[in-house]
Amino acid sequence: MNEVLKCLEQRRSCRSYASEQLKEEDLQAILRAGTYAATGMGRQSPKIVVLQKPEDIAQLEKMNARIMGKPDAHPFYGAPTVCIVLAAASAFTGVEDGSLVIGNMLNAAWSIGVGSCWIHRAREEFASEEGKTLLKKWGVEGDWIGVGHCILGYPSGDFREKAPRKPDYITKV
Repeated sequence: MNEVLKCLEQRRSCRSYASEQLKEEDLQAILRAGTYAATGMGRQSPKIVVLQKPEDIAQLEKMNARIMGKPDAHPFYGAPTVCIVLAAASAFTGVEDGSLVIGNMLNAAWSIGVGSCWIHRAREEFASEEGKTLLKKWGVEGDWIGVGHCILGYPSGDFREKAPRKPDYITKV
């Protein structure tokens, strides 16, 4: 089977991470894949913000957990790297563009043995004053919409079995 198709069929979300930080070459490969995602009219509207300092990740994770309604939760599952994908608020296809960026990053991570998972609630985080303050602190200027988080790290547990595909997934006309 073609290696790309094999990767797409086998990829699973990771919810258990080793504390070891990603090797820089692994991180750069994943980020590069994100930058090659298709975007509307080739405008490249998304922005990727990479967090690796534990204090930055902890602050954002607490915010994410509050939005989720579970303030004691750990929605980033101990991942040592959190990539926030933002979309330019002025881009008509910004959220779709950012979604494709995350998809590329998830698949690239799997292909090189790095665990990943898409974590929601970025829209709510960065629509808030607290989120806008964080963006300024991180040097991100402008008007942005949070699309999602791509958490990354080396897996430290088993993956769930893949769910069978539903029989009516495709309708061919």
